[in-house]
Amino acid sequence: MKTHQLYINGEYTKSTTEDMLKITNPATEEVISQTPNGTEEDVEKAVQAAWDAQTSWSKVPSNERGQIVREIGLKMQENKETFIELLIEEQGKSYEMATGEVELAIDYFQYMSEWARRIEGEILPSDRPNENIFIHKRPIGVVAGIVPWNFPVFILARKVATSLIAGCTIVLKPSQQTPNTAAYFTEMVHEMGVIPKGVYNLVTGKGSTIGNAMASHEKVAMVTMTGSVPAGSKVMEAAAKNITKVNLELGGKAPAIVTEYANLDTAVKNITKSRIINAGQACTNAERVYVHEDVAEEFTKKIAESMQNVTYGDPLKDKSLDMGPLVNQERMDEVDEMVQEAVKNGAKVLAGGKPADVEKGFFYEPTVLSNVSQEMNIIQEEIFGPVLPIVTYKTLDEVIEKANDSDYGLSSSIFTDNYHQAMKLTEGLRFGETFVNRENFEAVQGFHAGFRKSGIGGADGKHGLEEFLITQTVYMEFNDEQQ
Repeated sequence: MKTHQLYINGEYTKSTTEDMLKITNPATEEVISQTPNGTEEDVEKAVQAAWDAQTSWSKVPSNERGQIVREIGLKMQENKETFIELLIEEQGKSYEMATGEVELAIDYFQYMSEWARRIEGEILPSDRPNENIFIHKRPIGVVAGIVPWNFPVFILARKVATSLIAGCTIVLKPSQQTPNTAAYFTEMVHEMGVIPKGVYNLVTGKGSTIGNAMASHEKVAMVTMTGSVPAGSKVMEAAAKNITKVNLELGGKAPAIVTEYANLDTAVKNITKSRIINAGQACTNAERVYVHEDVAEEFTKKIAESMQNVTYGDPLKDKSLDMGPLVNQERMDEVDEMVQEAVKNGAKVLAGGKPADVEKGFFYEPTVLSNVSQEMNIIQEEIFGPVLPIVTYKTLDEVIEKANDSDYGLSSSIFTDNYHQAMKLTEGLRFGETFVNRENFEAVQGFHAGFRKSGIGGADGKHGLEEFLITQTVYMEFNDEQQ
């Protein structure tokens, strides 16, 4: 069994506590590693190391930082299969999904490296004679990066690559449930020796302890956190102490709208994919379907059959499986509780509807529910499991109102071959992302951001990079009589 250490100021170090957290394979329920249950003292050391390295790192020419970020991506490519195996083992993704996540993380480092020479300021005309106004983009400073358990490799890349290219140092905290990939990444960059001491630091432990210590630290300039709404609220509360900037990607309750002009086979294929990605444990997953009453019967029959055909099991034993387990017993219990509550309130189970009958592992049957109403908890709250509730509608105005009736506003999708419907729906939906006739998943050059309780700020592309920068304005007068 692997035992991890903290990584602070370019060196492996023991935690100030002997307490260790056990990491479990969710497909087999076997303990596979242990990692320090870090303390506030550990965070203090890591943040101080990052603080001490910040000035020198910000002065490294951006093209040199870009080369380092590119080299990290290339080294990840060399070690791709190891990352995939570790990700499957600790988090339970299917082989196809794990491969996609690792490849996306590699691509993220390559993509962000290209921004080295593209961070731009401005020169503005002044209202005064003999003066120029310079707008500079500077690194924001020490970044606290809090990574979730559902995409531990990709979101690590999103936070680390962007920090490094912007000229920021970072203290990274992986989820206490999935730290193995982050630990392997740390081993890799340590052996590479391309990152100066203190620029990248890793601390492990519980969010309630070290996450709070990171967010409330006076030397942290920004907290970038991906996770639940309750966790995001605690981060905001802790960061408020020092008026620290927060960048939060939180929950989602993505509606998928299927109109009477949709290609139903396209809709079924992509909604199924968007529901079973990571066993339904993604904030962009299709969480609820609104189908026009004229095609509801045909669509419902097709989607139920599609979900019944989803294969699941231990992804380390079978690479062809569509879906792996949920992350732990608590998650499975919460999913089942929501399903049983919906059934009690009148929902009809068309597929699945219960935990899978297996000896080991946290598997839930791919589930489809009909006869669901808007006020039900399963429509209003995030399920985070392979469960698809279906609601019918009559008019576009009605479905826009129902789709927007949510505390969340991250992702949404539309299935229609009617241009005018697509335009009206995209205009009316209040979500940060809308996918038309395709599965729910963002691109590295886009901008991943949500409305309402789905978060503050965003990630990816030009606008995501700017989250890690601050603006300095310089008013520069000169003497035009100078010879």
